[in-house]
Amino acid sequence: MEHIEAIKQHEAALQRAVTVWIVTGLLFMLLPGTFLGAWNLIAISGAHSASGLDPSWLQAHGHAQIFGWIGTFILGIGFYSLSKMGGAGRFAVNRAWLSWALWTAGVSLRWATNLWEWQWRSLLPLSAVLELAGFLIFFLTVSRHRAPKTAPASGTLESRVWMGAVIAGSLGFLLSLAANLFVTVQAAQHGSGPAIPHVVNQRLLALFTWAFPVVTIWGFSARWLPVFLGLPNPASGLLAAAILVNAAAVAGALLGVWIPASLLFLAGATLAACAVRVFQRSVRPAKITGVHPSFPAFVRVAYVWLLASAVLTLAAAAWDQAGGLWGASRHALTVGYIATMVFAIGQRILPAFCGMRLLFNSRLMFASLALLNAGCTLRVVSEVGAYEGYLPSLWPLLPVSAVIEMTAVTFFAVNLGLTFLQPPAHLREQVAAATG
Repeated sequence: MEHIEAIKQHEAALQRAVTVWIVTGLLFMLLPGTFLGAWNLIAISGAHSASGLDPSWLQAHGHAQIFGWIGTFILGIGFYSLSKMGGAGRFAVNRAWLSWALWTAGVSLRWATNLWEWQWRSLLPLSAVLELAGFLIFFLTVSRHRAPKTAPASGTLESRVWMGAVIAGSLGFLLSLAANLFVTVQAAQHGSGPAIPHVVNQRLLALFTWAFPVVTIWGFSARWLPVFLGLPNPASGLLAAAILVNAAAVAGALLGVWIPASLLFLAGATLAACAVRVFQRSVRPAKITGVHPSFPAFVRVAYVWLLASAVLTLAAAAWDQAGGLWGASRHALTVGYIATMVFAIGQRILPAFCGMRLLFNSRLMFASLALLNAGCTLRVVSEVGAYEGYLPSLWPLLPVSAVIEMTAVTFFAVNLGLTFLQPPAHLREQVAAATG
């Protein structure tokens, strides 16, 4: 009996920790991320050029979105998943809190240093050290994990391949943070401000996106989409090939050979979409209880954005003149693919991870996803037309797209926030009876 009670307490402690991680990610998404991004876009639209905007502000926005939002979500979910997979003891809870403190301090410091530039030569590399330290605590905790021997599917090829993809994404995460530390030290020693030089930053963005969140999402897609969307089991060989091709693409991007790298990104994205069979007909009913029925459609739309971003990257490598095609390709990837997957899958799994709750409102889920994709479409089209000079009349639409996307992320954050304020699902009836 005492053993069962200890397990329950440990589970509750992990749920509290992951909830704090997720709420922290939501705050980074809303304030340093989306709000600053919208502010930047309004300034760019007014000047009809991005050349006059401080690159430190642009990089502060990007860092908050990729590491502050997506990175925080991945770390929090990773700590929670340890207990579910049966290898972590109570040490995982303490490490989760220590990792959270270091990680949050590092991301916050990076954002503040980029904006205000106070003592930036010291604080910029310090922020990178804190981020890397927070991740290493997570990484060392994961390395101690051992799958339970009694798990019936622990040795299947499907299980190994999705876990392999998640491990590859974790290694991409580690390489991203190591590269971030290297370039911040370089900037502190030789730069005139906290902004990373444009050419270096352009190459690093390929590492920060394609090698880290994209590959991680491929792994979780292979794990969850057969269950949630009723899809056939993933093609393990194709997924492994997608990861290898994508790694070659990232290497090419880091070397600056953009056209070969772009062709490989497109090949890798195509292989990944085929591997997870996202465009195939479901063989079982989709599990949409508690979420909006449009959930499967938006997951498929996200993979359309993945392919579109790869096509736009190839077009940018061949024809970009003013940054419009490059910006559109990054936005299609980070908002169209990554954010849509997080909005869709996150509202499906996070209520359960954060205390076995039910999503507050499925219509808010639909509104957030619909607005996100509408804003992303408007942003991508306008960015290409306005920046590249094809349709200068599209400049006024850029801040409109920012407002639409900001509304979408606000709906997403509000829906999850109200979800976390509700009692767990198994206590709802008791609360309703007591208050009714």
